[in-house]
Amino acid sequence: MRKERLIVPALIVLLLAWFGAQAMSSWLFEREMSRTLADLEARGELEIARVDVEQGWWASSGRIHLAPLFGHMWQLELTYHARHGVLSTNLDGEAMLRHGPDAIHLFGDSLASPPPVWEASYHTLTGTLEGGLQLAPLRITQQERELAFEGGRLRFSGEQGNWRVRAHLNSWMLSDGAARLEVGPAILNSQYAYTEGAYSFTQEDRLQIESLSWHQPQLKLDAAGLRLANRISLDEQELMMQLDLDLGEIHTADQVLLTGQMDVELSRLNADALRATMTRLRKLAASGHHGMGREALLSEIEPYVLAVLQDSPRLDLQRLALDSPMLGLSARVDGSLFFDGRRLEDLSLVGFDDPAVKERWRRRLDGDFTWHELPTVVALWLGLPLDTRTLEVDIGRGQVRVNSRPLPPLWR
Repeated sequence: MRKERLIVPALIVLLLAWFGAQAMSSWLFEREMSRTLADLEARGELEIARVDVEQGWWASSGRIHLAPLFGHMWQLELTYHARHGVLSTNLDGEAMLRHGPDAIHLFGDSLASPPPVWEASYHTLTGTLEGGLQLAPLRITQQERELAFEGGRLRFSGEQGNWRVRAHLNSWMLSDGAARLEVGPAILNSQYAYTEGAYSFTQEDRLQIESLSWHQPQLKLDAAGLRLANRISLDEQELMMQLDLDLGEIHTADQVLLTGQMDVELSRLNADALRATMTRLRKLAASGHHGMGREALLSEIEPYVLAVLQDSPRLDLQRLALDSPMLGLSARVDGSLFFDGRRLEDLSLVGFDDPAVKERWRRRLDGDFTWHELPTVVALWLGLPLDTRTLEVDIGRGQVRVNSRPLPPLWR
């Protein structure tokens, strides 16, 4: 009898615990979604809004709008339907893309195909999200022009402060009469790690293109093994951008036309000024200044953008290595370019088209580059002694000199 009296309270406790866990799962999902969208918007590149939100213990739904902070070139709408469980939440929805100032639907209006469907799973205990999106093949024909895409897939995963994306895109081809550009397949790996509010972040992207070809009656170029990697980091002091490019092999007429690699780094972009610029842009967007003209927008943000340059940014060409077996030419170049960030009040973005303003900007540039193992034909072209093997390019207050001589006219 005593055991029977304990069964009912135990069931009630279990039922209340299950209801509590269900409610907690719904609440945690809602909290993490709000925090993630807020952090992505804090990056300063997108305007993000969530509308038509319906939240419940068992299910939730809504729509997420993403668009550039300024302009109406495109708008992405993600619908979602979430089914909450105690340990996980399953989501699915559609990705609807609009383009142009008239917000024309890409799928349904421009393309006679339904919008892509996405699905994901949110794990309550770990706070991780995993999901994917399948891209269907499509074909667009307009007179002699045709775009054909063989589809692809995209996977994403991560948690608050660390997101990863992997995309596999099949081949696509753009043709216009006898001219044809074909790219792919391609693989993109991306990771974005950040602190709360995107105060600091690191983004790494790696793109690998298996093949690329451009064919027209007078020219045929075929490339294989192209790789592009970039890394952008924002810390307490600066924003730094690094770019690595590997051209693989570019062929024409059954010969290797070009191979090469390039490593470039841009640094000393003031972090606090950059964050202030992003804050100002978000305030302008929130106040409804979407239709501002170019000069009006530049006038509003000019002091903030100029302040980004106060630490005298530098561009380092760490390596440029090019070889052309077909032409018998090669290039090994390295060097740095500096921008003088003093007395920024003398500069202007608004009147940059004015030759006098351009000259003030140009005179802020200093640097030096070295071309090792200079080909004889380049020395001849520049009017240098034919036995010149090293080319020193010096830039002082915007003036360019090569091997201590003024830069000669490159085209006569």
